[in-house]
This record gives sequence, C-alpha cells and structure tokens, in this order.
Amino acid sequence: MTRNGSAGQGAKLSLVERISYGFGDFGYSLPYNAVGAFLLYYYTVVAKMPAGAVGTIFLTARLFDAAVDMGVGILVDKTRTRWGQARPYILFTALPYSLVFVMIFMVPDWGEYGKLAWAFVTFNLLGILMSFGSIPYTAMLPMITPDTDDRLKLSSMRSIGTSVSVILGTAATMPLVSLFGGGDEHKGFLYVALLFSALSLIALLSLFRNCRERHQSTTTADFPILPAIRDMLRNQAWWVAFVFTLLYFVRFGAMISVTAFFAIDVLKKPWMISVMLPAISGMLLLSAFIAPPILSRTGIRSGCVGALLVSVGLFSLLPWLESAPLAFLAVYFAASITTSLTITAIFTMIAEAVDFHEKLFGVRYEGLLSAGVSLATKIGMAVGSAAIAYCLAWANYVPEAVTEEARSVIRWSYYGWPIVLLTLQLICILFWPIGRTSKSRGETTEYEELDCLSAQP
Repeated sequence: MTRNGSAGQGAKLSLVERISYGFGDFGYSLPYNAVGAFLLYYYTVVAKMPAGAVGTIFLTARLFDAAVDMGVGILVDKTRTRWGQARPYILFTALPYSLVFVMIFMVPDWGEYGKLAWAFVTFNLLGILMSFGSIPYTAMLPMITPDTDDRLKLSSMRSIGTSVSVILGTAATMPLVSLFGGGDEHKGFLYVALLFSALSLIALLSLFRNCRERHQSTTTADFPILPAIRDMLRNQAWWVAFVFTLLYFVRFGAMISVTAFFAIDVLKKPWMISVMLPAISGMLLLSAFIAPPILSRTGIRSGCVGALLVSVGLFSLLPWLESAPLAFLAVYFAASITTSLTITAIFTMIAEAVDFHEKLFGVRYEGLLSAGVSLATKIGMAVGSAAIAYCLAWANYVPEAVTEEARSVIRWSYYGWPIVLLTLQLICILFWPIGRTSKSRGETTEYEELDCLSAQP
C-alpha cells in the first residue's frame, strides 16, 4: 500500500486538526489516569473500603469492559452517518463520560456493601463509556490519513495529549485535593473531579468539531461478524500490537496503582508522588517530539527494541538508589523517557495493523481491530491494578500500621514487574511483521512476512 502523498485524497492536515486529535486523548485519559492513579487510594484510605474487594471490582469491571470493546468496534465498522463512522460516538458519549467520572468520587456513606455497590456500578459505567468513545477515537487515525509519516505526527500529538493528562491527573491531583478540600479529602477529590471533567468535555467536543474522516472504508456495513473476527485473529500485526499493548498497560496499571504506596511507605517521601507519577508516562511530552524521527528512521521494531533494552537496564539500577533521591529520580526520568517511546509506537502500530489486514484480506476493519487493541488496554489495566490491590490484601496492608512485610511486597511490586514486563515486550516486538518505511523510492511499507501469511480461508 502506498504511503506517499498527503493525508487522504490530497487534504493537508492543519495544525488545529492535529492538536485537536492529540488532545482527544487528553479528554479520555485525564479522567482515566486520575482514576488509575488514585482510585485505589481513594477507595481504601478515603472511602474505607477493603482492598481485596476493591481489587475484585477493578478486575471484573475492566474484563467486562473488554467484552464490550469488541461490540463497539464492530458497531463502528457498521456505522455510516453524515458525520462519518467514528465521530458520532465521540459526540454522544462526551457528556455522559464526564458526568460519570464525577460520580465515581461521590461515594455515599451507605455502609461497606452500599459503598462497594456504588463503586462497582460507577466504575463499570466509566469503562463502558470509555469504550464507546475511545475505540472510535483510535479507529479514526487510519481514517484521517493513509500516510505513515502523518500518522506518526498524529501519534506524536496524541502522546502530547496523553502526557499532559498524566501530568495534570497525577502531579496536580493531590495538591488540588488539599487546596480544594482544606483537609477534607472527600470534598477535595470531588472538586478535582468536577474540574477534570470540564476539561475533558472541552477536549472531546473539540475533537469532534475539528477532525475529519477522509480515508473511507471499502468494507460494506453488513459484513459477517464471525469471519471478520476470525480474520483479525489471523493478522500477525494485530496480534503483536495486541500483546505489546497488553504488556505495556499491565505495567502501567501496576505502577500508577502502587506509586503512592511506594513513595509513602517505602521511600517515606510523600512529596515524590507528584514527581514520580507524572514521570510514568508524563515524559511522553518529551518523547512525543523525539519518537517520530527515531521511529521513522529505525522502524517500529528496531526502535522499540532499543528503547526497551535501555529501559530494562535503567529499571535494574533503581533498587540501588533508594537512599539517593536525586540519583533515583534522574534514572527514573531516563527510564520513563525510553518507555514512553513505545506508546507512540503503539498508536502507529494500530493503524499499520489495519493496513496490513487490508493487504492480507482485501478489507479494512478500523473499528474491530482498534477495539481488539483497546481490549488489551482494558485487560492490562485490570490485571495491573487488581494485582497491586491483591498484593496489598495478601500482605495485610493497613494504612495506620504498615508492616515490614507489606513494605517488602510494595517495594518488589514496584521494581520486579516492570523489568519482567519490559523484557516480555521486547520479545513480543521482535515478531512485528511490517518492515521499516522506505525513504528512497515511493515510500512504501514492506510487508516482510506476507508470503507466509495466507489470505485464503
């Protein structure tokens, strides 16, 4: 498939459209990152819910979301409206998504079971609405432009939107809770949720207004579902994108859930929460500028391998630097930059997997394939967040009396899992079947392993 030319039928991407697309991720990620970073803390410490039950809510809710994702992806591929395939979902879920995010931090004093019921319902609703908005949003990328370099630029803008959401949703949350709550964390979290929901709504409405779907799908709206899923499961590029994303978000979910406990109970430096949490993916703001030229030159596979090798080495140094906070943070920032390169790659991999699918089977399923990778995001976050909650429950974690056993579990949850998961990501990306984009003639993508992947049923 040709990758030369402008973005879809001669149209040039404006700066406003690129910014609006990138900050669409800000609209979806700001509430989700705040929830991922602080909901375990809010539920267990502020709302006084048992950690084990909270872990079960996280796991079951996000696994249910994952099942919803596939249905949403199929709906997108079957949708034909004057606004396009993806944009209607973004418009009609923006306000409900913002409102449910606020409701999550309005846990009523209904006793333990009443609180858990409220948490289960509102957390599930947030995930469902996230699916109905973010999957069409992801599916929009190959619809906006067929050009790989333009996709890298849009992915870079999306990385910027993600990084701003992480910085605001993590670094600013606890200071704002203190400012708005005046010592009352219940009130503080609610006011922060109101602020973040308003910002999210503005970003999502801008995404709908300023972005266009130019690269129309050739797939008919009445395509059979089961054969489409079967073909998706035969797409090697999709499988690599799925597993790579899954591993990334297991690590991401675990780290943002455990960071507050790690800073308070292991490092004994609560101020580091507002430094370390943004660095988990806040360094995307920097990597968003350096990732496109690197990945364009090296290709997805080689660029990710190099970034992951460096990341594993840096994370391995961290346990030896706990007594030196400045050195610890310096290495931590460097590791965060290198791991952030891979999320920019993920956004582009999803779009490239759609093209690879068309090359194999002659049809495009932007919604279905994007939903499959979104499923990996949900499962990864579910497993990572729930695993930390279960670890705390297993170690009998009590905020008022933290034992050495609990500190040990927190410490090695923080170090061990990232190293293992980064190594598994490295192995996974070696199977990426799409070669580096040629810059010499015609700028065509090389589908290196197409011969061994038959498009026949």
